Amino acid sequence: MTPRAEPHIDEPGTRSLLDGFAMGDPDAVLHLGDLFSGLGRRSFGMLLFLSTLPAFTPIPGLAGALSGPFVVLLGLQLLIGRRDPWLPGFVARRGPKRATLAGFRDRVSPWLVRVERFAQPRMSAMLDHPLASAFTGLQLALLGVLLLLPIPLTNYLFAVLLLLYAFALIERDGRLMAGAWLAGIVGGSVVAVLSGSAAAAAARWIEMLA
Repeated sequence: MTPRAEPHIDEPGTRSLLDGFAMGDPDAVLHLGDLFSGLGRRSFGMLLFLSTLPAFTPIPGLAGALSGPFVVLLGLQLLIGRRDPWLPGFVARRGPKRATLAGFRDRVSPWLVRVERFAQPRMSAMLDHPLASAFTGLQLALLGVLLLLPIPLTNYLFAVLLLLYAFALIERDGRLMAGAWLAGIVGGSVVAVLSGSAAAAAARWIEMLA
């Protein structure tokens, strides 16, 4: 028998969601607790997308301090199998201004156009199967921990990786999630190796100076 194709669900894509959030008073604060209401599993992707905003700050320590804990929190919830994200009250009542979100949307819009050309709801098992969801959560938690480390020139790398996961979750694209897994493994491994080498070199220099 020929496998039955997954039904296409006509849901707003990433750009449409961001356009809706950006409309209105530019000085209004968008509370995180309200942004993911009604998005279901896609809310993990939208919250992850928003968490990358500070990661594009060209200050490694600041970027990690703002984005890292949030990414770890979302990753741990996927790891334990939560269907909807939970945020502490003091976090749910905070969020970016519309102007900040609109500016970020404008900067990433060319990339969103490219992503939406091939992203589509497919291979839902890569998103919803408990083992797949747990693996995604584990990778996000590890990337969040790496983002917390003040490693120079890595915050942009981790921000781009996190955007891949966010797009896959929002667009409900299991194939894109598989690509994000691979990119996360490669990127995280390279940074871990380089960080270990740098730490070993620093230790040798300290021994020589001593």
